[in-house]
Amino acid sequence: MIKPSNVYVIGLTGGIGTGKTTVSNYLKELGAHVINADEVAHEVTSPGSFGLSRVIAEFGEEMLLEDGSLNRKKLGQLVFSDPEALSKLNSIVHPLVIDQIGRMLEEISCRHCDAEEVPCVVLDVPLLFEAGMDKMCDEIWVVATDKDVQVQRLMARDGYPESEIMKRIQAQMPLEEKVKRAHKVIDNSGSIENTKMQTYELFEDVKRRLRDYPC
Repeated sequence: MIKPSNVYVIGLTGGIGTGKTTVSNYLKELGAHVINADEVAHEVTSPGSFGLSRVIAEFGEEMLLEDGSLNRKKLGQLVFSDPEALSKLNSIVHPLVIDQIGRMLEEISCRHCDAEEVPCVVLDVPLLFEAGMDKMCDEIWVVATDKDVQVQRLMARDGYPESEIMKRIQAQMPLEEKVKRAHKVIDNSGSIENTKMQTYELFEDVKRRLRDYPC
């Protein structure tokens, strides 16, 4: 998918539990258009959707809750214990998410077609590199933290045992590799205030550069 030329796209990614959501929410406060890939994934696998029918055809109706929605916790326990199952799930969901994000970028482009400044869109995508969505971005930011901090945050947030958390971490591209591929890295090992300061400075730099960005 080729993104619209009059939209500047920042790909925001990181490892699970590194604090990407904190950065994403703050960027919303600063005025960025934020597209959350997890929310889009929920949308394309919602009850009655083509995506949900594909998932159930592959993994069975036991992956449904009583209300007809996807039992994401049960599906997650399966796919994060089986690399082949995870690959099958991604092959179903990722193309649908990419298509929907493409439509969302086009909508933003159309709304700002006569604007003097180029709109900045943040793609909040946990599997940005794994899904090939880095190709849709003008630059990439990675939110990073120490693995011990990552594990503790996930245990506190999701209540999973450490063994389950490590399966999910290991199912993603190593954080060190993401850092190598990033244009900018936000260190979220310290305080929230420090993370927000780094984010603010990076976003202000983008806004300065966008003033001279060709429409």
